[in-house]
Amino acid sequence: MTLIDRRSILAGGAAMLAAQALPAASAPLTLKDAAARHGRRFGSAFAWAPPGRDAASFNNPAYAALLQRDCAVLVAENQMKWQALRPSADRFDFAQFDAMVDWAMRNGFMMRGHTLYWAYSKWFPAWLNTQDFGQRPASAAAGILDHHIDTIAKRYGRKIYSYDVVNEAVDPDTGALRETSLSRAMGGTANVLDHAFRTARAAAPHAELVYNDYMSWEDGNEKHRVGVLSLLEEFRRRGTPVDALGVQSHIGLFQPTTDAGVLAHRLEPEWRRFLDRVVAMGYRLVITEFDVRDRGLPAAIAPRDRGVADFARAYLDIMLSYPQLGDVLAWGLSDRYSWLRGFEPRPDGAVARGCPYDIDLKPKPLRDAMIAALANGTTHRR
Repeated sequence: MTLIDRRSILAGGAAMLAAQALPAASAPLTLKDAAARHGRRFGSAFAWAPPGRDAASFNNPAYAALLQRDCAVLVAENQMKWQALRPSADRFDFAQFDAMVDWAMRNGFMMRGHTLYWAYSKWFPAWLNTQDFGQRPASAAAGILDHHIDTIAKRYGRKIYSYDVVNEAVDPDTGALRETSLSRAMGGTANVLDHAFRTARAAAPHAELVYNDYMSWEDGNEKHRVGVLSLLEEFRRRGTPVDALGVQSHIGLFQPTTDAGVLAHRLEPEWRRFLDRVVAMGYRLVITEFDVRDRGLPAAIAPRDRGVADFARAYLDIMLSYPQLGDVLAWGLSDRYSWLRGFEPRPDGAVARGCPYDIDLKPKPLRDAMIAALANGTTHRR
């Protein structure tokens, strides 16, 4: 595949590209409409919060309106993770996630499940890190994992069509698989991961089963990508039922730059080498958690928005050139509620502008760039 032509990225900016790419219409094209043109679904993470709270929740009418306008599929940002669903080994708490699924079903959305197993002790509930697995630890640990997956799959059935079965099993610092209390009890991380996917296949045979990770591609950490490729190869060798790689896509501009499109152009060959190997193994692709980290861009809004849009357009053009790529999900629609504000605040104190809508829920150049990329991508091959 050829490299992205720099002029196609930068000439006139993403907004002009969007206007050139799309025919005139009586109503503005939405993100879900643009994705549907080539057989894809666009969606977003969302949250639970009580009515009246300012949050990225379906109970917030302004945010719910964004979801309804732009999304065909939704995923819970946190409410399906173990910390939220599983307060103890013998108790589940489905109240918040049930409400999210119910609202999604009533309003015609599809639902992804995130995640059945986050392979990282830091994000385990405290009880699981200190669990006593007794005299038969492998059997006891497998039983806990089976109970978790079976309970969720039985409760939601076909309401959830795709699961991030395993999230972030590869240590980005070493490329090796992370160890957890479950992996130590079950004789190794590979045993846990294979068991999770096989249990999920039996419990939800209709569902797309995804391994989800972030690969560190934008900061040049080759160890992370090598580790993910090795894991995917081992899944195939062992016959583990994994359908797709979830490419989280928290892409970032971390160093000062005045030409984000050129930076993406320079990174493209390395990223394509990775993707080519993934699809050659027979995996599909899903963009599961898209946003743009803008720490290297100036605080001034106009150049920052332009850099974010140019970098995102170049990245999405790469991803959308693969017919194996299916759904595209943002990790939130508005800067007002973005996880980046707390997780990675800018040194200058400015609000991160990595989502398609700003803190006032107004569309930004990033949204135009996303629409243009989605409308011009290859047709998804199911």
